[in-house]
Amino acid sequence: MVPSPFFQFNQKIKRKMRLSSPLEPVTTPCISKPSPKLSFPCNSSLATLPSRSITKSLSMDNVQASNYIELDSGSASTSASSSSSWTLPTRPGSIGASWMDIQGMKNWEGLLDPLDNNLRGEIIRYGHFVEAAYRSCEFEPSSPSYSKCRFSKRKLLVQSGFSETGYRITENLHATSGIQLPGWIEKAPSWISMRSSWIGYVAVCQDKRVISKLGRRDVVIALRGTVTCLEWLENLRATLTPLSNDNAASEVGANDYSSCPMVESGFLSLYTSRVGTSPSLQDLVRQESGRILETYGDEPLSFTITGHSLGAALATLAAYDIKETFKCEPLVTVISFGGPRVGNQSFRCHLEEQGTKVLRIVNSDDLITKMPGFVIDNNEDNLTKHNNESAPAGQMVKLLSWIQKIVEDSQWVYADVGCELRLSSRDSPYVNGFDFASCHELKTYLHLVNGFVSSNCPIRATARKLINKSLVP
Repeated sequence: MVPSPFFQFNQKIKRKMRLSSPLEPVTTPCISKPSPKLSFPCNSSLATLPSRSITKSLSMDNVQASNYIELDSGSASTSASSSSSWTLPTRPGSIGASWMDIQGMKNWEGLLDPLDNNLRGEIIRYGHFVEAAYRSCEFEPSSPSYSKCRFSKRKLLVQSGFSETGYRITENLHATSGIQLPGWIEKAPSWISMRSSWIGYVAVCQDKRVISKLGRRDVVIALRGTVTCLEWLENLRATLTPLSNDNAASEVGANDYSSCPMVESGFLSLYTSRVGTSPSLQDLVRQESGRILETYGDEPLSFTITGHSLGAALATLAAYDIKETFKCEPLVTVISFGGPRVGNQSFRCHLEEQGTKVLRIVNSDDLITKMPGFVIDNNEDNLTKHNNESAPAGQMVKLLSWIQKIVEDSQWVYADVGCELRLSSRDSPYVNGFDFASCHELKTYLHLVNGFVSSNCPIRATARKLINKSLVP
């Protein structure tokens, strides 16, 4: 049987992410050894600064450059999925007493624009945990271990190319599709009907030196993106459904979903479905989180849940579930890369009320981040204003209100959650060409995070050009 277009497209993306050998040196796009020269907040007036001021600004920022990777100015302008090397730091910089701000306690106020160097380093570091999940998963359909983890828990991080992280993997995570399959599927290749698959892991920081640098013991839950056919099909189940374990669902009428937290049907299915006696992803997350809280609950502790694409959506559900289940004091933070929308406005409000912190890394050129459903701005002031204007404007508002009501009734109205770090592939001179696959790749996201300065100066390579221009007599 010929593989489905979804599967062929998925394989194209995943092959770019995977090492040809688990012991091969780690490579990622267009980034090389650290260099302190461009670690400064860029703004629109930079090019007009006197040369001495620029030089002084650069030298003063030298002390801040150790926590992230610098763009290689000598790199050829190639695709972000090419083989230009990175230097991948596996241990964090010292963030000490500021760790709660870095984890979003104040919703990253003042840290995103311009992007704080410590936050940059942490985003990239958590991105490496997701990369390890990708590299550890078997993507070859002909393999008997297809969609399973290729490495043991003890060796996973090292064999996927990330040694000396200071973390130890304590649990493997599996997600299961709840889609009911037709009888004829039994005659198809087994990889088509693969219902349950390895999707990530839980890792706990154990190295005392790393704990000291981080200011607390950190727990990472890392989740990969879509691999199997049934995961693709779950992604397409885009209508909203009430969270089955949420008390609010039972407090509203059968047809009143405005105050009920609702999430994408396919994501919830992958999070809560079971196969026989095998636990669901939800069961595994709850069990391991409970064990960790019981073991380390008397010391400073954080849960950082990170994922890419489908993994980003599941990371948001897992964070919500941990806070609902344990009502725990430890800070729960989501760092998501290229994630789709997850739930409605009520779901977003519940996340905020819980104190769950979500930082979404978004590439404006990535279509996945604009899906599924619609986002409608319910601005009653604007509606009132237009209703008082000319008849055509008032009629247009009535038409838009009618369309909005139809969309809401169809359960397709989503809301973006948390805080957003918005990037764009078009801003990077190191990304040639433009296609859907490269814009969505995790490596592209890490490349853009590494280069981002601020909204006024989106990439450090642009800052270099401004500096050089200002130094010319």
